[in-house]
Amino acid sequence: MSDPIVGLVLSGGGARGAYEVGVLAGIAQAMGAKETGAPLFRVVAGTSVGAINGAWTVAHAHRGDHDFEALARIWNELSLREHLRVDLAGMLGWSSPLRWLRKKAQQEPEPLGRSVLNPVGIEELVQRAIPFPSLYRNVDSGAVRAFIVAALHVGTGVTTLFTELAPGVALAPTRHPRRLSRKERITADHVLASAAIPALFPARRIGRSHFVDGSLRFNTPIAPVIRAGAEKVVVISLKHEAFAVPDLEAVAGEEQYPDPLFLVGKLFNALLLDPVSYDLQVLDGLNRVMGVLDETLSPEERTRFDQVLVESRGSAYRRIPTLAFEPSENISLLAGQYLAAHHHEWDLGRFYDWMLGKAAAKSATWESDLASYLLFDGGWAETLIALGRRDANARRDEIREFFRGQMRAP
Repeated sequence: MSDPIVGLVLSGGGARGAYEVGVLAGIAQAMGAKETGAPLFRVVAGTSVGAINGAWTVAHAHRGDHDFEALARIWNELSLREHLRVDLAGMLGWSSPLRWLRKKAQQEPEPLGRSVLNPVGIEELVQRAIPFPSLYRNVDSGAVRAFIVAALHVGTGVTTLFTELAPGVALAPTRHPRRLSRKERITADHVLASAAIPALFPARRIGRSHFVDGSLRFNTPIAPVIRAGAEKVVVISLKHEAFAVPDLEAVAGEEQYPDPLFLVGKLFNALLLDPVSYDLQVLDGLNRVMGVLDETLSPEERTRFDQVLVESRGSAYRRIPTLAFEPSENISLLAGQYLAAHHHEWDLGRFYDWMLGKAAAKSATWESDLASYLLFDGGWAETLIALGRRDANARRDEIREFFRGQMRAP
């Protein structure tokens, strides 16, 4: 019997994506994964920063450990000066002459629209760090069945699933009216489009269309991974706690009118993090329902039931064992503590000093919400990677049981 096909789903969250790297490295360690051997993950989907980490995972699937330790080192080398630069010209919709000339020389399309941050540092990092020829070889050889990147089409608001498929692999169709699959070679532009948070980074042109961050509509692409043949799924969320309905009247008297940084941070939480918990709850509910149906329906009745699902949604449901990770500590609170300890060490200019200083001054998760997404800093990444490793190590036995049949070490 062959090993089950394990899928990996990586959600978006800006600099919080370092936590994903820590969890992945911890999984590889728990499994005793080595350079030689079959890959841990054979179907990979990612949105926003998850698309970047996902591209690395696929590009290194010829290794049993996906070389996650090297990915951690790249995150540890991030620099605020290089990867968090305000672009005054970009805010006005202008392109810097140097960037325009480089794009023309490389015959690459110019990104579209205004943006607060200069994307050059992130662009160069993705293009330099991810070996796309290796990504294509790993998919073409069948080491990876599918790599899926979610981005939002600007003109229509339709989530586009750019899909790289191994020979003989098909992505089961969906009837969802706001999702479209496009099978094509995934390049750095596709990955960067998925990570183009509106206003912060410019939209990117792919072909004749423009795309932005897929997290706005589809932050946790679980369904495409299942439709690509995954029989088990690992999901890494970047949200600490499950949502609970608050007592609004109880806290109303304590609140002050929120400033813009607070509002932007909470907006990021709502768009990028809150849907993850809901998606996992839906998957768990479906697994429970399918378990009851498997026990109560005859084979003929189950066949008829599946046929109705295929006609209505494109594919039938099946039980999918799921291993989900979320940070065991509040990342926003950690960001505030990290800034309080380190922001005075940086000399990044008046705007940065103002923004990071406000976040550092808060003991709760106000402006530090936003900072936790934008701290493209090696020290901050190291903090989150360490947290991810600890969370994975705490579930070592569960990980080994989940991957049973793929053990690399006793």
